[in-house]
Amino acid sequence: MHKSVSKGMTRRGFFCTAGAAGLSAAVLVGIPGQARATGIPELIAETMGPGEPANERVIVDAPPKAENGSTVRIPVKVDHPMEADNYIAAVAIFVENNPNPLTARFEFLPAIGAVEFEVRIKMAKASPVRVVAKTNSGKLYQVIKQIEVAEGGCAG
Repeated sequence: MHKSVSKGMTRRGFFCTAGAAGLSAAVLVGIPGQARATGIPELIAETMGPGEPANERVIVDAPPKAENGSTVRIPVKVDHPMEADNYIAAVAIFVENNPNPLTARFEFLPAIGAVEFEVRIKMAKASPVRVVAKTNSGKLYQVIKQIEVAEGGCAG
């Protein structure tokens, strides 16, 4: 038998990590902080930590109008290094007009190399979508994007 040792992340390791992140996002329905927070800033503080997020480094390339509110594409990229002592540790997505604004939260390690992913979320109506990234040192970055939802599922 041949045993190999790899210093980087393997393909299997990447997909296991990505699958675990997807599973953790799927079980966010019952997050305890959801009911206690009174507004989005308070929910961000509970979920991501204290501090005012800087409006930089986070890019959301979602279309301004979603054709179908049940599957709204939210592509996210964070322009930040992923080094052992300086990396993005978590990203959360908040949809302000949804009954449960905290839609998803992902955690990262430097081995991922870059924070870039896409999720599909459900939106009942037009809303600001806020994506907040947190570094391992606690600094917060965000972007807020208004997304309209077409009535009747047609964006025309």
